[in-house]
Amino acid sequence: MRVLIALLVLCLPQAALADPGDVRRFPAPSGNAAAQLRVQGSTDLEVFATVIADYQRLHPDTEVVYEDVIAWDIAARYLKDPYAARRPDIMISASMDLQTKLANDGYALAHRSPQTDALPDWAQWRHEVFAISTEPVAIVYNTRLLPATKAPHTRRQLLDLLRDPAGPLRGRVGTYDVERSGTGYLFATQDAQVGSVSTALLAELGRNAVQLEERTGVLLDRVASGNLVLAYNVLGSYAKARIDAGAPLAIVQPEDYTLVALRTAVISRTAMHPAQARQFLDYLLSPRGQRVLTEQARLGPVLPASVTGTPARTMRPIVLGPGLLVYLDTLKRRQFLENWRTIVQPQAATP
Repeated sequence: MRVLIALLVLCLPQAALADPGDVRRFPAPSGNAAAQLRVQGSTDLEVFATVIADYQRLHPDTEVVYEDVIAWDIAARYLKDPYAARRPDIMISASMDLQTKLANDGYALAHRSPQTDALPDWAQWRHEVFAISTEPVAIVYNTRLLPATKAPHTRRQLLDLLRDPAGPLRGRVGTYDVERSGTGYLFATQDAQVGSVSTALLAELGRNAVQLEERTGVLLDRVASGNLVLAYNVLGSYAKARIDAGAPLAIVQPEDYTLVALRTAVISRTAMHPAQARQFLDYLLSPRGQRVLTEQARLGPVLPASVTGTPARTMRPIVLGPGLLVYLDTLKRRQFLENWRTIVQPQAATP
């Protein structure tokens, strides 16, 4: 197991190991910090701040430290030193595969409560990895630059738009850099398994000089500003929050299939404050926590079942479980990235 862990750390971006992340301390509202909770998450801090504020209304004596880092960084830093002084009590990420690997390799504490037991089977694994929200993976475009009548609603329509001789998306289409973004890597590997046009789509993105970013927020900012016309395979919940704030954006959930990611929580095996981590997880899965996640953080709910319901025909939930570990195999990951680089960045891939 130690060898496999070491190999995973080595294959993660080295910049992630050094990045200190964006840390914010939320003092105990009562002024008497009787307890502390350390959260490390890939959810943008400004999105999650409303959740923490509501949690502290219920627990005013708890100080919360939130570290906003990319998904690769969560896994890399923890595997590098599970006993680091700044180690998290709970890790929250949409990179379900990395979270599953942490649990599979023995780095998660099991937790059972009425809240976790209420989760459907697809939303938890071994009582160690827990979904706290659902995240449709979408196409987002600038409504001032692309009329709704020309917006692609399937991947084949996106292919046609990329192949347009007029080049409306050349240099102005973006997606995740799968070498730096754990979430982007997950979505790309899922596309490779599910999508019949995934290779052709990657090739056309490459020919159109696709712009690559590691974070959803940066991609959406570039689309909202008009620097990009369209972003592919991004978390729609982030776009919804910007639309509500007045950004000229529209969301398309592809009609051929829409991947649905689960933002998941794992309680660290070496947590310094495990009781607070369990309490926070139960809050996130409570009716109140789910309401705050949905209405204020704009993340899709996991509970209650009546809200989630049966997925639409085109929805393809990414299933929690050991199947997510396949593309984290060192050789498999290297081969996938080399192929991706060759298709999407042919110049960069040339020795």
